[in-house]
Amino acid sequence: MNETILLVEDDATFSTTLARALKRRGHEVFVAATQDAALERAQEAAPDWIVLDLNLDGASGMALISRLRKAVPECRIVVLTGYASISTAVDAIKLGAVQYLAKPVDVDTLLRAFGHAPGTEPAVADAAPPAVPMSVDRVEWEHIQRVLREHQGNISATARALNMHRRTLQRKLLKRPAKQ
Repeated sequence: MNETILLVEDDATFSTTLARALKRRGHEVFVAATQDAALERAQEAAPDWIVLDLNLDGASGMALISRLRKAVPECRIVVLTGYASISTAVDAIKLGAVQYLAKPVDVDTLLRAFGHAPGTEPAVADAAPPAVPMSVDRVEWEHIQRVLREHQGNISATARALNMHRRTLQRKLLKRPAKQ
């Protein structure tokens, strides 16, 4: 049996499209557009997974993570946002989310975030942090490389996505990657 999913999203079009795609893959999907509705649905349905928008009609979904974890302790939460940042990603993971993804996101990426794709293992939220954390320069390098791959190597598109001048991005790419 496929998992039960609670989709907490205030954008009706995105919510409908994502819910339909998840249902086609055999999942039972419940939708909530507000924090109160999300808590009510979580308590009623006891979903296996929760997809949570970070910005719910002007309110922060971040405060909802711990409340959802209390309501359904065994659920796995993936946070989606149109305004991704490293600090909010770290905060979301600390509060109990298993993954943090930037919108737009396709269904396959979302399912992989839950560890539900062929050949993937579920993410472990309780994994111990590395003994030696990455430096800020290395984190920046990794982020730039990820965004560059997402834009198929297009420097101009990557610079726009990073809100960075194209020449600045080119200078950063010419440097060797920072050590761990």
